[in-house]
Amino acid sequence: NDMTKLPLMPPPSENMMSPGVVVLGRFQPLHLGHTLLIKAAEEWRVENSPDSPLILCIGSSNRPESMENPWSYKEREAMMDVWLKSQEGFNNVKIVSIPDIQNPPKWVLHAENYHGKSGFFFTSDISSADLYNDAGWSTILHPLEQRNKFEGWRVRATALMLSTINDDVAVRAVLSVSVPESVINYLIEIDGLRRLAFLVEGGEPVG
Repeated sequence: NDMTKLPLMPPPSENMMSPGVVVLGRFQPLHLGHTLLIKAAEEWRVENSPDSPLILCIGSSNRPESMENPWSYKEREAMMDVWLKSQEGFNNVKIVSIPDIQNPPKWVLHAENYHGKSGFFFTSDISSADLYNDAGWSTILHPLEQRNKFEGWRVRATALMLSTINDDVAVRAVLSVSVPESVINYLIEIDGLRRLAFLVEGGEPVG
């Protein structure tokens, strides 16, 4: 289980990205807690640094498929994309995926190869804010409402329960409490829920 051997997928771009307002998450899947944070970051950007892009960073892009990481970074980029297209505004957004390196003290230095240097870091996570602060970034710590309602593991647990149900109407009804409609549509379209049944320990289907 040596995570240091994870490939750096995707590799960093040749061209360093210009500084922006960075939002970082795993987005497994993109849920309403994330979209609240992204909207708050965009409002902050428009008011405080309108010339900077909003840079949405998808972490754990190189993790093997598991119940923790069921959707690939390309699928999560697509979730982000369909959600952004369903929104007003958001005309200066970049989406980048960043592989894990399993080394928090070196994270920011590593991530800067992907999201650029010395911009603004917008987060609701105190430990991430500390890492970026220590690396000399301006950090904006945003309080997250209803954090426990919108936790990734809860959303994945709900999606898992729905993974063997072939009724799209029921799936939409249950997931719409925590996941944007555009993302639910995308997950149904790519059959992205069914795999969860096979990712549970031992790969045995549940239910």
